[in-house]
Amino acid sequence: MMPVQERLPALREDARIERDALLEQRGRMGEDPAESIETLPSVDVLVVRAVRDELLEEQGRLAEFALARLASRGSGPDAVIHRRNADRVEFELMREVARLCPELTLAVWECTAGLELDRRPAGA
Repeated sequence: MMPVQERLPALREDARIERDALLEQRGRMGEDPAESIETLPSVDVLVVRAVRDELLEEQGRLAEFALARLASRGSGPDAVIHRRNADRVEFELMREVARLCPELTLAVWECTAGLELDRRPAGA
């Protein structure tokens, strides 16, 4: 597979098309485009998510990750554990995306903002 940095223009173009389609869909559902555009992810965030999914697929972990995310939305007692595990895996993937394509670092940090991470120092 071609490096992310080399594919970045094509990935961004695909993300622009996806974002435009999301905006059009919301408009057809009656949402105000001016309000919808503020809540849509940026083009670079969509690119970061796509690269994350590619990395998961390369590692053979896409289904496992998706199931952990699904389980984390449940109301069972282990939902919190699944969410933390999925967040930890996602954080590591996001760091890899930033390493592979430093130009996406701001979008990576935007994606990681909502993750629940144990920020205590080791051994604490």
